[in-house]
Amino acid sequence: MQPVVILDCFTVEPSGLGVPPYLSTYVRTAWSALRRARPEADVRYLTIDDVRWCLAGGKPTVEPPLSDRLTYSTTVNRDAAIQLLRDAEVVIVIAGDAVPSVHLHAVNGSVEEIARALACTRGRRYLLGPLSAYALSAPAEYAGLFDAVHTHTVTSGDLLLGSRRPADYEQMRRERDSFTGLVEQMPWRPIAEMELYRGCTRRKFCNFCNEPTKSPLAAFREVDDVVAEAAQLYAAGVRNFRLGQQTCFFSYRQRDENAIRTLLGGIRERCPELEVLHIDNADPLAVAAPVGLRIAKLVADFCTEGNCAPMGIESFDPAVIERNTLTCTPEILMRAVEHVNEAGAVRGPGGLPKLLPGLNLIYGLPGETHRTHVANLRGLAGILDAGLLCHRTNVRLARAFPGTPLAALGGREPLPSAEHFASWKADIDFTWDQPMKERVYPTDLRVPGLHSYFISEEGTYWRRLGSYSIQVVERGAAVPLGTTGDLVVTDHSPRVIFGERVASAS
Repeated sequence: MQPVVILDCFTVEPSGLGVPPYLSTYVRTAWSALRRARPEADVRYLTIDDVRWCLAGGKPTVEPPLSDRLTYSTTVNRDAAIQLLRDAEVVIVIAGDAVPSVHLHAVNGSVEEIARALACTRGRRYLLGPLSAYALSAPAEYAGLFDAVHTHTVTSGDLLLGSRRPADYEQMRRERDSFTGLVEQMPWRPIAEMELYRGCTRRKFCNFCNEPTKSPLAAFREVDDVVAEAAQLYAAGVRNFRLGQQTCFFSYRQRDENAIRTLLGGIRERCPELEVLHIDNADPLAVAAPVGLRIAKLVADFCTEGNCAPMGIESFDPAVIERNTLTCTPEILMRAVEHVNEAGAVRGPGGLPKLLPGLNLIYGLPGETHRTHVANLRGLAGILDAGLLCHRTNVRLARAFPGTPLAALGGREPLPSAEHFASWKADIDFTWDQPMKERVYPTDLRVPGLHSYFISEEGTYWRRLGSYSIQVVERGAAVPLGTTGDLVVTDHSPRVIFGERVASAS
């Protein structure tokens, strides 16, 4: 039987993660399309890590017990990866970063690696994911690499042709079947990234955002469609879910709290033994509204602890806010942070707050000056001084993704962050991130139910599965991966906390 292959080179977007253990919407769409188009075919799931493993002669690139970022997420097919690519009738490559990303345990596949992986492929080759925007904007650079490009989704009907618009949700619902065969090929415990809608509910779009390129108007899924997909994943063995592949969870169906209650309750009912139910992405305008507080309380009640609602203030500088149609002011953000704290700062049985805000800051936007950094530091200090809690802060440089207004500006004069980003980020690390870590995870806090997942020269990294889960480093230890245990917090840094093991379940 001739195989058909999904080659996952991992994806990262503002609205969603596709780096293992996250099971992206792109992978599931490709799986459903291939199963429908080739019902008798042997559908295999590979990662770029499988390819690296084979090309490196079946060995990691670092000496054990250290964990190898380049081959960390190999599948059950790793030793046969090159042969599967050679024999495949169809290969769907999933790839692309819409925003800059760095991961402890993963390295996204580069264009050069993809070309090398496909060099032996005799079948037809298709691209799906954010990399498609770059392939379409610079076709000469990708000439001969793919037979067709799919920008957002792929279905059995358009597989051979390529597509520039996402399929409607009803069509995708008809395509879906069992995910059991897909999940069985993943040795890790996946977190299913669930999409609630496309596009953005704001009247004006932020200049750097790629979401409006998916859909100029917000297109919502029906509640029963989302719940049904969660149930299909649950039947396949998935126990971890994140409602994260959209611009704002709180704005689902135009901030309809009854729909959100039905959604969360429905997932809980259909997936009774789930381990993680988290959200991602929250527009501070929605969270700051009166209904935002009520929705935050629903999230705290129905979801599992350690949850995060990341909000894009992007900049506290009024000049940058106005220039980039950001709409959120520092005053609105403060009210949104207060709402999330009121609803979710209480700690659950595992010692973590039920729901906390996250913050996103972007440097390199038009209108930036040295005053921008001063405004950011003052804004963060105001939240800290108010005694509020924050789960995590993401600070990055803007990327001009093809199709966005920021990309249309073309070449611009270098902004101050081009020279100062590293030192500005360090300022935020030590004046904001570390004090906040000390507040949320105080010394002597016992954090149960962690598992070891990465070994570096520094020690063993522990975490729970979840949305932006806190990483606890046990210094100087090399604990077998997958070991479970409890750690007590001993120290803090801007990005991680440190702990000592006090109990182990296995």
